[in-house]
Parts: sequence; C-alpha cells; structure tokens
Amino acid sequence: MAEAWRLIQDEGAGAAEGLALDEALMGAYGRGQPEAPPTLRLYTYRSHCALVGRYQNLQAEVDLEACSRTGTEVSRRPTGGGAIVMGAGQLGVALIDKAPVDKRPREIIEESSAAIVAGLAELGITATFRGKNDLEVAGRKIAGLGLYVDDAGAMLFHASILADLDVDFMLEVLRIPVAKLADKAAAAVGERVTTVTRETGQPHVGAAVRDVIAIGFAKTFGVQLSPAAPDRTELLRAAALVGDRYRADAWLNERSAIPDGSGSAVLKTPSGLLRMYVSTHGDLVKSAVIVGDFSILPRAVGRLESELRWKRLDTGTVAKIVAASGADRALSVSADLLTQTVLTAGRKASMLAAAAPVRSAGSCYFPEQSLERM
Repeated sequence: MAEAWRLIQDEGAGAAEGLALDEALMGAYGRGQPEAPPTLRLYTYRSHCALVGRYQNLQAEVDLEACSRTGTEVSRRPTGGGAIVMGAGQLGVALIDKAPVDKRPREIIEESSAAIVAGLAELGITATFRGKNDLEVAGRKIAGLGLYVDDAGAMLFHASILADLDVDFMLEVLRIPVAKLADKAAAAVGERVTTVTRETGQPHVGAAVRDVIAIGFAKTFGVQLSPAAPDRTELLRAAALVGDRYRADAWLNERSAIPDGSGSAVLKTPSGLLRMYVSTHGDLVKSAVIVGDFSILPRAVGRLESELRWKRLDTGTVAKIVAASGADRALSVSADLLTQTVLTAGRKASMLAAAAPVRSAGSCYFPEQSLERM
C-alpha cells in the first residue's frame, strides 16, 4: 500500500497567517521528532498579499505606499526567491518534511518541483526546471520555488504557481524596473511570464489548479494524499508566529540595508545578480549586507558580513577577510572581484550622506538580470 501523506487545503490566507502556518507545520519534522509522513499544503492567499524573499530588501522590492493604498498585506517568506504578489489567482504550495541529509538544496528544490511539472502536465502544459528556483514554459516563468531548512532539520519547500496574474496590479505594488517603460511595461512582463490561463486558453484561478497539482505530487512520489487539518499544537504555534515574526517589524526589515550613509555595488555571479550594501563610519565598516534571491544564505557569506564589521575599509584588510571567509568560493566568484565589490560599495557610502534603497535582485516574476538584455 502506498504511503499516505497529509493534505491540507485552505483558502484566502492572510500574508502573515499563511506563512506562519507553513512554519508551524514544520514542528513535527525536526530532529528527535517521531517519524511522520510529509505534509502537503495547497492554498491561496486573500487578494492581495505581497511577499518578499527571505534575503531581500523589503523597501527596495515593494512599494509600501501602494500596498497601503490598495489594502495589500505585506510579509517576508522564510524561503528565498524574489518578491511576489499572491491572491486568488495564484496557488501556494508548501511541502513539509525532514530535510534529506544527503541532498543539496538545489536537488531538493528540483525534485520537489517535479511534482508541479507533473501536475501541470495534466493540463497539457509542459514546464521545465530552470536556473535555481524557476519553472518555465517555453522560456516564460510559470512558478517560483524556494526552500527553507530550520535549525532542527525540518524543511519547507515553497512554490507559487501562476494560474492567473493581474500584471497591472503587480506593477503597481512591486518595485520593478520595467515599470519605467510605462505603456510597454505589461508587454515586457508578458514576454517573460506566463500563466495557466494563458497556456490553456481557459480562465483559471489558484484553487482551480489545486487538484491537478495534488495528482502531480501523488504520481511523482507514489503516495496517497489524505485530507486533514492542522492539529491544535500547530494552530497555536501558527497564531504565535503571526505576531512574533510575520507581522513584526524586526522580521519584515531584517535584511534591509541601513539607509544612512550607505553605499551599494552590484555583484554578478553565475547564479545571478547580488547587491552588496556597506554602511561606514569614517574609514570603518559599520555593517555589510549581501542581498539577493538566495535559496539559503551561504554560511560563508554570513561570515563575511560579520567579519567586515568595524574593520578598516582598505584593500589589504578587506582582501584578507574575503579570503578567510570563503564567500568567494560560495558565490563562485574570484576573491579579487568580491573584494572590489566591497570596496566600491564602501567608497559610495563614504561619499553619500544617505542612499535610497536599491533593488537587490528582482521580483519573482521579473528577474532584474533579464532587463540587461532589453
């Protein structure tokens, strides 16, 4: 008999509530917990919610004034990836399980996304895994993917499937450079993004594709899906996480650059564009932050950020810190290039009394690196 997975389905989650429940479900899968079959959650958000990736700059990715004006809720995912708009037109996917100890994050994401590929195939849509966190149809993005592994060893695989998309609304609430193209913006997005509605020629909302995605998971993993609901412990933990984390200013702004006296510089890596933010006090580095569409922040990058604090902004000192951190190897760039990126951002910080937030790495729908080819 096939293994039975727990299937949770719900509609119209708030931004904080939807993310909090995903994390709360992880509690049963950490080290020392009894073995339990995975949980698959297929759900929609209320229209609308703007969610940034774990390592993005909130103010740079989301137009907070537009969100306030339109009643759009805002929160930050525990998973990586770009800024997205969620609502009735999109399906949220969360797969919760113990993290495999023998697989890299990219492998987990690719294997989990195969179930979504299988589900979309039920509708006659041929999707393929591309880059590190995208599913595409003929070169156009149809789903974004992310992964979070907590300290206890539980994993959360996230996906957002575009059943439909209100492009004009998305351009209004997310800070996307293509918006500067005015009347050409929607067309430019259309060249890079697609939806289930577009591919099938039939109108779809998120809830309408849930059944085929469930079939995709069942077929791909050879399991049965048993409808269930979160237990009392999970609901209580989710309620606590709403206030303690997903609505808390400290979480929402956790990886935002320090605005006063900050400078930034772009770093091109094989995995895409990152941005280095440096804040200085005289010739000392007050703080350094690298932001981008990480699936999981490399530990070496965290070491680099930490070791740069209160060090002198000179070539020799920075070069030694970069070499010792291993961040160059983690990002697959040369140590010299990473050193120069830090120094460039630092020089800009020294010259500017304040720096406005700069986009870190693009939205989920419109990666910034694509704009360089326009």
